[in-house]
This record gives sequence, C-alpha cells and structure tokens, in this order.
Amino acid sequence: MEPRELLKHFQIEEKEYSVDLHGNGHINHTYAVTVDGEKKYILQRINTAIFKNVQGLMENIVHVTDYLREKIINAGGDPKWETLSIVRTIDNNSYYTDEEGNSWRVYLFIENAMTFDRVENEEVFYQSAAAFGRFQALLSDYPAGTLHETIPDFHNTPKRYLDFEKAVEEDILNRAHEVEKEIGFIRARKEEMSILSDMQKRGELPVRVTHNDTKLNNIMMDSTTHKAICIIDLDTVMPGLSVHDFGDAIRFGANTAAEDEPDISKVSLSLPLYELYVKGFLEGCGGQLTDKEIEMLPMGAKMMTLECGMRFLTDYLQGDTYYKIKHKQHNLDRCRSQLALVADMEIKWEQMCKAAIF
Repeated sequence: MEPRELLKHFQIEEKEYSVDLHGNGHINHTYAVTVDGEKKYILQRINTAIFKNVQGLMENIVHVTDYLREKIINAGGDPKWETLSIVRTIDNNSYYTDEEGNSWRVYLFIENAMTFDRVENEEVFYQSAAAFGRFQALLSDYPAGTLHETIPDFHNTPKRYLDFEKAVEEDILNRAHEVEKEIGFIRARKEEMSILSDMQKRGELPVRVTHNDTKLNNIMMDSTTHKAICIIDLDTVMPGLSVHDFGDAIRFGANTAAEDEPDISKVSLSLPLYELYVKGFLEGCGGQLTDKEIEMLPMGAKMMTLECGMRFLTDYLQGDTYYKIKHKQHNLDRCRSQLALVADMEIKWEQMCKAAIF
C-alpha cells in the first residue's frame, strides 16, 4: 500500500501533504509527512522480521510514553518535544496493519531537533549520557516486569555464547579455520559472560526499564543549542539492566575508531570520553542507581562490547544472515574491532573502575 493511502487510516486532519523517505535507519522503513512545507508526522513500517510481536511492542511504547508524558508534564516540560507522541488510527489503535500484513505507525514529528550519527564533540556525548541517564531516572519506578520482551534473550550473554559455539561447531561455510584467534579470544572469557546475569538472578542488580539501543543517533537534540531533548527508537524498550544501556553507549561512542574499522591498531577506548559519559550518565540518573550498579558499569561496557563482537563473529560463521554487510569481510571486521576494544578495556580496567567513584 502506498504511504499516502496509509495515512487515511490515522487520525490526521490534514488532507494535502507530501510523503518522502526520511533518515537512514537500518530496521524500519521511515517516511516524513510534510504539510504546507513543514514536517508534521513520521510514518514507519515496523520490521516484523525482527519484531514478531507487534502488539506487544506497541503496548510497550504506549505505556512507557504515557508514563513519561505524565512525568514531563508534572515537571513543567513539553511532552510533544520530550517524548514520542503516537498518532492513533481511526479505530483508536496504536498501529495499522494493511492488506499485505505490514504494520504501520505514525508519530508526531519533533520539530527544531536533530540527531548526530557520531561523536562530533564532547558536549554532544555528555548530552547523550545525561539523556539516557534521565531516561533511567524518569522510569526508575515503572514496573519493568510488566513490559513485553520485544526480542527475547536480547542481552542474554550466556545464551549468545551458546549460539556462538553452535556456529563454530557447525561451521557451515568452512570459515572457522580463518578465525581461530578470535574464537580463542572469546572462549578465554567464557566465565565472565554470566557475571551480570548471575547478579541479576541473585537480586544484586535490579531489573529496570531499559532502552537497549543507546546509540547517539537515538537522541533528538535541540537544533540550536544541541541540548538533548527526547529519546527515540523505543522498539527495544523492555526489562533489562542499566549497565547494559550504559555499556552499549560506551561501545559505540567511546571507541576511537568506527565499529567496522579494519585496522584494529586504530581501535582503543578513549578514557576521556568514557569518564565524561560516566559523569553525564550518573548525573542524569539523579541518584537512582544502586551502588552495585555503579560498581558494575565498567563490566557493562566490557560485556556489551564482547557480546557484540561475539554476535558479529557468529553471523560471519553462519553466512551473514542477520547483519547487513557491505563486503564479504564486513562482519569479521566488526568482530575484530569489538574484540580489540575489549582488549584495550582490559588494559585500562583500573582507570575505568576509578571513573565511577566520585
């Protein structure tokens, strides 16, 4: 179904508008809806190959944004600017399923805002840390256990390790002999992979509402001041650990090289950026994290980086079926970059642990 035709199924008053592709996301198809020269709505087709439970996914987003909206209003903020606003269908549902079985949703467009795809300066990175910390603070008393797991076992690192070992054993493309060094690196850290999940099971790390995709470009920032405004891309919001959200942001933003940098000599952890992110994240959290969570922030960074490297290698061994690749070695380059970052974290471990102590 054409995007313009889809909009007839939503509670949109405007009749004259244009619809164009928007953004560079890799998961959902996204369009901007322009009315009288101004972008007013975002139309998205939900990727049901990844998110199979669309009803559960949208229930999560509705409940979390409703909760955030109330908190924002009580604090004197602008909920249309500071959280996503869902436009209902004419049947008052949160999404529409077309005749071909595709699921669509509409958000209000957040005006006078922009995103960054990379860390252009320290202030932008600090703003992202404070924003994701505030996200934790605002949702600190939300009953996380009531949310659906939109991707089951998403950060179940021990299970990811089992998937990795299965891929090594099956070796369907006879690639394992090429990556013996990487396989050995991951296996040598097997015992660490259950540390965070075991702490969660013992009640030492609380289950919270987590974003689970804390990249810099999932934060809308004021186009003029570059202050963080709104957390977006809530598809992976579900129960999880705060240290995973922290760790994924570090893996992405405090790396001196790109995620797929083929020259691993360029890969290292920027301690200044790491320390800056710790500061911003904890300030944003506003004292809501426990002492144990703060203590385990470095482990969150290491485990998220190791888990991603392991997932890239698993996909490489399985024939590159999950991640989009630009060339044959792409997943292997990604894997090696992540493992090099883990190795550098281990060298700088003492400094990483000190950074969370104020």
